[in-house]
Amino acid sequence: MPPGRRSLQEWLHWQESLHPRWMDLDLGRVREVYGRLAVPPPAGPVFTVAGTNGKGSTVALLEAFLRSAGRRTGVYTSPHLIAYNERIRVDGADVTDDSLLAAFGRIEAVRGEVPLTFFEFGTLAALLVFADAACDCWVLEVGMGGRLDAVNIVEPDYALITTVGLDHQEFLGDTVEEIAAEKAGILRRGCVALYGDEPVPAAVREAAVRLDLRLRSPGAGFSLAATRPLWSWRGERQLLEGLQYPPGGTIAQLRNISLVLAALEQHDARLIAGAAAVNAIIATARPPGRFQLLRREHEWVLDVAHNPQAVATLREQLATLPQAAHITVVIGLLGDKSLEAFVASLGDLASRWVTCSVDDPRARDGASIAARLRELAVVDVVAAGTVIDALEQARAVAPVGGRIVVCGSFRVVGPALRWLGIY
Repeated sequence: MPPGRRSLQEWLHWQESLHPRWMDLDLGRVREVYGRLAVPPPAGPVFTVAGTNGKGSTVALLEAFLRSAGRRTGVYTSPHLIAYNERIRVDGADVTDDSLLAAFGRIEAVRGEVPLTFFEFGTLAALLVFADAACDCWVLEVGMGGRLDAVNIVEPDYALITTVGLDHQEFLGDTVEEIAAEKAGILRRGCVALYGDEPVPAAVREAAVRLDLRLRSPGAGFSLAATRPLWSWRGERQLLEGLQYPPGGTIAQLRNISLVLAALEQHDARLIAGAAAVNAIIATARPPGRFQLLRREHEWVLDVAHNPQAVATLREQLATLPQAAHITVVIGLLGDKSLEAFVASLGDLASRWVTCSVDDPRARDGASIAARLRELAVVDVVAAGTVIDALEQARAVAPVGGRIVVCGSFRVVGPALRWLGIY
């Protein structure tokens, strides 16, 4: 049983003690409690977003477009950077502690002996908050995978899969196709199914065929032309020309935007109100910690990239910046993440690496990361302690005007944003 439950932190600490490994990761338990809560569905559509990378940016874009049209949105994302409340937003505002406490109390009152994980508690709380706030459309980000993710208890009207790459192999499988099959688990008969990358994994195509769905993907329902200095997008009924590149300007970012435009065109084409309106949203709908730039005595680049596909995109984004004479990489990793992928993508750019220990029981020790970097023939390595230690060390050793890239985990970028005074 939970302890005093007097504060949000007490609730979260108790929920975090419910480690998922000791229970079956299926939807039966969370679906049972969801049924007991009798959460009414929204009056409008449900957008569910899965994918290895790009989910956060895709969700932010969907939210911005829907809100620009006067929709009252309920948005659920994970993980958070600074505060748990970031995970649940109503009409663009983070949920309050009081609303979370009320939702957790209602869940606890009905769950009985049904065990729930930390993420399942949060998902149910989000749905309660959205219903209480009369949100007329929900945007739900899958936490991991799709088929067995708690978000998948909700039937989507629009199922978006951004990309499929290697991540969370311990839970999702060792190959792209195995992981794709898990992510395709969000598809439902009758929904609008969209995939944002190319090529489309066979497992996603096969899932769409089984469910009699038309799968829209690049070249099959929508397309983009990545010309310079502007790019264009074509849907089934609309053509947008003169689109501006977001900061970083990679093809991965354009594909996220294209995916969102394709989903919105299917929902209500009036939401895409011309290139000028789209450009305004592209310029502002950016979740924190995604190629976030801050120029002070040093140039800081903060990015939550933590898997091979994401760090390759980070490399592409860095290439759009003016060349830097000195780059310091601050990195911390959870235990299942590939340091080798970071070295492969950033090794020739980095002048110095500063490692740290992330505040998470699953984290790799900063000293062990540094030792492995040296085994990989990286010469200039500094092993710091905490994330803050690493940031202070990087600032102290980087030359004035040098670039400092902070990456590897939400648990690195979040504390960095706070330390830099951004949030």
